[in-house]
Amino acid sequence: MSDVYIVGTDMIRFGRFPERTVPDLGAEAALMALDDAGLNIGQMQAMYCGNLMQSGNTIGQKILQEIGQTGIPVVNCANACATGATALREGWMAIKAGVYDLVLCVGVEQMGRGLLGGGASSGIPTEGLLGSGTMPTLFSELGMEHSRKYGTTFEQFAKVSVKNHEHSMKNAKAMYQKETPLDMVMNAEMISFPNTKLMCSVNVDGSAAAVLASEKKAKELGLMSRAVRIKASALTSDPFTDHDLTLPDFNTCTRMCAQQAFEMAGIGPEDLNLVELHDCFATAEIMHYENLGLCAEGDGGKLIDEGATYWGGRIPVNVSGGLLSKGHPLGATGIAGVYEVSTHLRGEAGPRQVEGATIGLAHVVGLGNAAAIHILEKVT
Repeated sequence: MSDVYIVGTDMIRFGRFPERTVPDLGAEAALMALDDAGLNIGQMQAMYCGNLMQSGNTIGQKILQEIGQTGIPVVNCANACATGATALREGWMAIKAGVYDLVLCVGVEQMGRGLLGGGASSGIPTEGLLGSGTMPTLFSELGMEHSRKYGTTFEQFAKVSVKNHEHSMKNAKAMYQKETPLDMVMNAEMISFPNTKLMCSVNVDGSAAAVLASEKKAKELGLMSRAVRIKASALTSDPFTDHDLTLPDFNTCTRMCAQQAFEMAGIGPEDLNLVELHDCFATAEIMHYENLGLCAEGDGGKLIDEGATYWGGRIPVNVSGGLLSKGHPLGATGIAGVYEVSTHLRGEAGPRQVEGATIGLAHVVGLGNAAAIHILEKVT
C-alpha cells in the first residue's frame, strides 16, 4: 500500500461571516489548498467534505459548483467534532487502497452563537432538572472529577487558557489574537466552574482543506519537497464503560485512538515535537495531556505548571492558539489541526514555528461519539 502525503493545505482565517454561505466558505479553503499544491480541481479524482450542521445539504457538491463540477465522486461526512478529520481519513483510506492518487478533503462549518448541547427533542426536558447537557457544564464536571482524583486546581486549568491565548498572538488565522493574563482568565464571567468564559472555545465560522496524494503521484508531479507524510490515521468511537452510567466517559475514546495511532506510526508520545489537541475547554486540554501519553496519569496540572506545553517547551501544545483562541467551527476543526502541524513540519509557521519539528500529532474528539488522530512526519 502506498504512503499518503499532504501536498497542499490551507485554511481561512476563522471568524463570523453571516453574509456568506457554507459552500462559499468551503470553496475558499479548497482553492487555497489547491493553490498551495500548485494543482487544480480538474486533477482531483475524488472529494471528501466534512460538515456537521448542514450535513444533509450535499455541501461537497455545492462546493464543486463554486470551484468546478468535474463529475468526480463526492463523500459528505458528519461525525461530531471529528467531522473534518473523518473526511481527511476517508481520503487517506481511498489512496491507501489504491483507488485514487489525488483527492481533495475539505472541512467547513458556519456556527451560531451560544451554548452547544442541552435540551431534549422529545419526552421530558431534562435540562435544568437532572443537571445539564450543555458542553460547558459537561466539561466542567469532568474537570472537577479530575480535580477530585488528582488535586488539579482552578489555577492550573486557567493556565491552559493563558498559554493558548498567548500562542494566538503569533497566528494571523486565529479568530482572537489577544493575551489574557492569569487574573483576567480567573476573574472572567463564570460559565460553569471551573470554566470561565475565557476558558471556553469560540463558536466561529471557518473552513480548511488538504490535497492528498499517493507517493507515486507526488513524485510524478514533483511535489515531494514540501510534502508531509501521514504516518498514522486512527478513528474510534466511544466504547461502553461503567463511567457512562453517571457521566460521559471523555477519556477512553481518545486513549484507544492514541494507542492505535502510535502503533501504526511505530513511535511513542516521546517522539512528538508538537501537538494540536482538542481544547474545547481548558479542562479538556489538561485531561488530554494524559490521554495522549504526554505525561503520567494525574500529572496534567504539573505539566502546565512546568511550562512544558508552551511554545519553546518540551512538547508544545496548541501553538496555533487552539480552539480557545483560533475558534472551533466543528466541521473544519479536524483539518485545521492537520494544517497547523503540517505548516510546522514544512518549516513555514513563521513567528510561531516549532524549530526542528519532524513529527507532530493532530487530535480531535467529539464527546461520546468519535476521536480522530493523525500523526504527520516531515519528508527528509
